[in-house]
Formats: sequence, structure tokens, C-alpha cells
Amino acid sequence: MYAEFFGLRQDPFSIAPDPRYLFMSERHREALAHLLYGIRGGGGFVLLSGEIGAGKTTICRCFLQQIPENCRVAYIFNPKLTVGDLLKTICHEFRVEVRHEGPLPATIKDYLDPLNEYLLHSHAAGEHNLLIVDEAQNLTPHVLEQLRLLTNLETNERKLLQIVLIGQPELRQILARPDMEQLAQRVIARFHLGALSDDETRQYIQHRLDVAGLRGPNPFEDDATRRIHQLTRGVPRRINLLCDRAMLGAYATGRARIDRKIVDKAASEVLDPPVQESTAVALKARPNWQGSLGTLGLGALGGALVAALLYTWWPRPDTAPLPAPIAHQAPAQAATAALEDRVEPAALSPPAAEARANRPAPLPPKPQPGLPPATALWTQEGEAWTALAERWGAQLGEGDACEQGLGQGLQCFRIFRMTVHGLRQLDRPALLQLQLPGQPVGWAMLVAMSSETATLQAGERQWLVPLTALADVWRGQYATLWRQPHGHEGRITNARGTAAGDWMLEQLRQLQHEGKLSASAQDADSLIKAFQAAHGIETHGRASPMTFMMVNLVSGVEEPRLSAPTH
Repeated sequence: MYAEFFGLRQDPFSIAPDPRYLFMSERHREALAHLLYGIRGGGGFVLLSGEIGAGKTTICRCFLQQIPENCRVAYIFNPKLTVGDLLKTICHEFRVEVRHEGPLPATIKDYLDPLNEYLLHSHAAGEHNLLIVDEAQNLTPHVLEQLRLLTNLETNERKLLQIVLIGQPELRQILARPDMEQLAQRVIARFHLGALSDDETRQYIQHRLDVAGLRGPNPFEDDATRRIHQLTRGVPRRINLLCDRAMLGAYATGRARIDRKIVDKAASEVLDPPVQESTAVALKARPNWQGSLGTLGLGALGGALVAALLYTWWPRPDTAPLPAPIAHQAPAQAATAALEDRVEPAALSPPAAEARANRPAPLPPKPQPGLPPATALWTQEGEAWTALAERWGAQLGEGDACEQGLGQGLQCFRIFRMTVHGLRQLDRPALLQLQLPGQPVGWAMLVAMSSETATLQAGERQWLVPLTALADVWRGQYATLWRQPHGHEGRITNARGTAAGDWMLEQLRQLQHEGKLSASAQDADSLIKAFQAAHGIETHGRASPMTFMMVNLVSGVEEPRLSAPTH
């Protein structure tokens, strides 16, 4: 909403873990070094702890991009599991086939035997296997003991399974208990991720503004930046929340500079403990509440959240009542009209007329909990491709969807062994082939993801699916679209020597100039390999479709992205 007002291409302080905004402080680099040392140290446990919002997910993403090519990864993001569910999840992540016969449920031995066999064969093939458990403070003692037992399988040189535990500070307290001594003795590297310093907070804010396309001076005054560090205690997620609200407040009052007063006002809205009273009582108690907006009532407030934030919680210098007609307009119109009335036209970007033309799209359907029924899935793949193409603004007719997409600058991408981590990394709507028990295969479109759930869509309906449940019906079949460089025609398999390849090298050199790629990479091969290694892609040095998709993501090419699930 405020991006163009400040000369930005996009909002810089989203709390989503966008890889383009990766900021590595000295503490983050040291934490990453501990993780990398741990997986080269012969096995056992590696421990990374940190406060909520300190950047543990950022470290994990960067870590996954730098692990060796011969390392296979299983990632558990929801550790609230029984021992049996844990082993089942590990087997699924490593693609270990579990054979079970008989009417009774599978036993722990049914999972352990094929897992041990897999680890032995994998080691003989020169592969390393890494298990990452996020939010590990939620693991029960029984599950922790099972994890310890999994590290018993070893050769003379190393253990066959290395385990990384990532969690909040209480994880360290759990491992310090007397009954956890056996596991604690197997921790070969540990690091506690602290908060950013005052100087790092300033660098962090500047970095995110630069990535978002800031073309002028930093809108945060020095005193405001110091206050942000004081209020957030240097925790990146809290910094994002506070800066986002401060920029919204400055935009609402037409101020191009953000001072300490605006930061304090923002902090009172996003960092205070939750208010216990009802929304109506809380809003009525605020001294700057204008009667003309108060008449909207709770129903209108739900639809006018932005208007309430801008004009109730961010008082304008002049406190005259709003013109009477505004109170009777739709909430979004009231907000726009109030801005036009209170802010000089030169301060508005884009103009109000353009803002009206770009009204938000209708809200998507509310997802239903659980897996979609087989009868709701797309049974014709062409129908699924048509729905997916609409996300890219493309229209498909009868015939081959991928050939039609090429004529509109889009190329299909398919893979049959995608992982949950890969879904997050590519960060784009995609088609997943599902097979519910006893049912034929069908297609659903992935449209949103969180750390624990995925939102699937088929037709006009959506479902909020736990990732653990998705793993039972999805075996890795994945299909999506990506936008080719402007002017290129035809399918790209290896763009070396083409205009598309030249475009990619231009983007990579820009990333290198910004310090995001190794300065030692000079020729095309080394540049592409450096980028591929940094983003967890097979380092073959070819300008492949997967590489193009990641370059598009990092460079900010306009493509649809996965959103946060709605509940």
C-alpha cells in the first residue's frame, strides 16, 4: 500500500521468509558455520537455538543451499509426533518403501528395518543423510530417545545419519536435563543465535529497503532506527513488524521521513500485549476515534481494517471531523477519499484515480480443513493446467497446454521427485498429483503454504491440508509454469548462447555486484555454478529451467507466488 509512496517496488518488511531479503549478520554467519562444521564432523547431533523471530529459518534455508551435493535431506517441520509417526515421516522424506502385511498397524520395527537398510546402501553409494528437525523444543522425551537410537547405526569412520535440531531456547534446557545426558553427549556442535546489535539493526533495515527497490534516501531517521532496535531488542521478525507499521503510519499522514514519534506510535499497535476487551470497546476507548467512522460498526470495521489503521490509529495534524459523505461510502472508498482530502496531491503515488482502478481482487474462498475428496480433484490434466495458467494471466484453449503457454511467454516445468522443501524454495503455485486410498489419481493446485499446512485448490474450492496428511497422498509429482525472458521464443532446455542466456548472465552479474555471489566467479560457467550452489540447485553450470526459475525469484521477475494460508 505504501511502497510507491516511498519509491519502492514492493513492501520491504513482510515477515514471509523471502530469500531475496536474506540478511546475514555476523551472528548468522557464525551460526551457519557451526551447522556446516557439524555435518562434516562425522555424525551425531547439531543444535541451533534462538529466540522466536531471531532468524533460525533464515539460517536453515541458507544452510540447505550449501550442503554437499551427495547429501540427502529429510526435513521435519512439525515435530509433535509419536515415535511411530516420526519414523513414518523420516521414511517418507527419504523415499524409503515400507512394506507391511497383516491387518494390524505397522510397528516401529516395520519402519526401522527398511530405514537401516536404506542408510547402509546409501553410505555404500557415497551418500550422506541428514535429518533436520525444526521446532525441536516440542519433541517429547520418547521421540528424542528414538532419535538418539537412530544415530547408533555407524561405521568405523562416521555415523550413518546426522541430525540437526533447531528450536527455541527451551530446547537447550530440555537437553540439559539429567535424563537427556546420553543425547547431550552426542551433540558435536551447538550455537545459540542472539539478536542483532544496534549497528546490525540499521544495516538490516537498509538492506531490506535496498532489495525492495529504494531509489532515494532511507526514510528512517537515525533516532528512529535506534528506537527500533531498543523496542525490538534486535529480533528480526519484530523489526519487520514495527518498520512495516511505521511506514504505514508515515504514509497515512503524508510524511516522507519516519521519526521516533512515529516509531513509538507504531510500537503501541504491534508490540503491546493483546488487548483483552472486544474490538468495539477497544476502538471506542481510543481518543482519536472519529464519530463518522465509528458509525460503520463492527461489520464494516472488519472490511475496513486498513482504513481504521490509517485514519483512526494514525491521527492527522488537523483533527477536524471527516466530511459527512465519506462515512456513507464503502470502507475502501472512504479511505481513499480521506487521503485525497488530507494529503497534498503531489505526495500521493500512484494518483488516487489510479489507486481506485487497482482495487483489491475479491477474497479467495475460505479453505475447508482436511484433504480434498477424490471427487473434487481435477481428473483431466488439461483443466488443471488451464486453472494454473490463469494465475500467470494466460488463457489456454483446446490442445497441448505447454505449447500454448510458449506462445504467451510461459514454459512448463515437471518433476516427479519434488519435496516439501522444494515447494517452499520455488515459491510458486503448482499442480500436485494426488492419489487418495482406493481412488484414481487427480490434480489439485497448491496456492499457499505455511510451516505446517498447504492450501490446495480444485475448481472454486480450497482445502487447508496439514503437510503430514499431504505426504500420505502426494508422492512428489509436481508441475508448474515459469516466465521466460522477454523476447525469447521456443522452449528453453539449455539457454547457452541465446538471448535468454545473456539475460540470465546479466542478472547474475548484478547479483555479484551486490555481493550476493562469489566475486571469484568470472566466466559464464562459474557464475551459473556459483548461483546454483548458493540456491541448492545441481551445479552442472547449464542455464536450465530450474536455474531460470530461481533467477526469476531472486531478481524479482513478476510471477505469482505462494501466499500464507487463511484460516
